[in-house]
Amino acid sequence: MKRSQLQGMLLAKCPHCRHGNMFKYPFWKLKKFDQMYTFCPHCGQRYESEPGFFIGATYVSYALSVGIVLATAIVLYNFFGDPSAFAYIGVSIGLMLALMPFNFRISRVIYIYLFSGIEYEEKPRIIPREKEV
Repeated sequence: MKRSQLQGMLLAKCPHCRHGNMFKYPFWKLKKFDQMYTFCPHCGQRYESEPGFFIGATYVSYALSVGIVLATAIVLYNFFGDPSAFAYIGVSIGLMLALMPFNFRISRVIYIYLFSGIEYEEKPRIIPREKEV
């Protein structure tokens, strides 16, 4: 089954084969939402191309957080009659905390798809890999 790049990103699939999962658990498992595979379970592609590769995903996460705050401000201003500053801050912080697992994961997915240099192959080669620890 061929997946588009957008489908692969939304489903958090390997950018090389778009079949293997990048994360071990679903994002709603709050104690384990951040655990990633080191290698793709389907094709063996290594996700972290160099140590500290995903530090760059913090910039993507920051951009998403700014978007959440802006969207919150627009909705509160237009639909709730411009409430107090505490309402803006409280709702924004609440939404960012509630969306933190999703934001963490989608930031890493966007970053690896855009900046890792991993090319998609419809029929990926099997990459020999080390054992997961």
